[in-house]
Amino acid sequence: MTAYKIKVLENAVAHNTGGRNGHSQTEDGSVSVDLSVRKGMGGPGLPGTTTPEHLFAAGYAACFGGAVEFVASQHKVKIPDAKVTCKVSVGPRDGGGFGIGVDMKVTAKSLPTAELRKIVEEAHEMVCPYSHATRGNIPFHLEVEGG
Repeated sequence: MTAYKIKVLENAVAHNTGGRNGHSQTEDGSVSVDLSVRKGMGGPGLPGTTTPEHLFAAGYAACFGGAVEFVASQHKVKIPDAKVTCKVSVGPRDGGGFGIGVDMKVTAKSLPTAELRKIVEEAHEMVCPYSHATRGNIPFHLEVEGG
């Protein structure tokens, strides 16, 4: 067993066969996806498939959105129109192998940009587990657009 520096509240377990041109599925069956390498990366780009980067983008966007909602609620602020867009890029690294980068954008016309930025930055720095896991490991750009 792995010793964690967190109090584990939940576990998610997924299995893959075939790597990037295979299939991934969670143990509980809640996620089941066929994968293929996109044509831009030299793969078949099969229709109806996804990539690890798409899954990462969806997970990070959802997690980040939840962190923003949590921080807003702690400050007694409502952001019913908050939208999080996470763009994950993949490509060769200077040091060899491949790496990813993230461009994150949060929009909400219901708050002024300065107020929204404070909430979003707190969510990024203090709450979001994806942000904690990737901080300092990948290029990350954050854009905030309020009303």
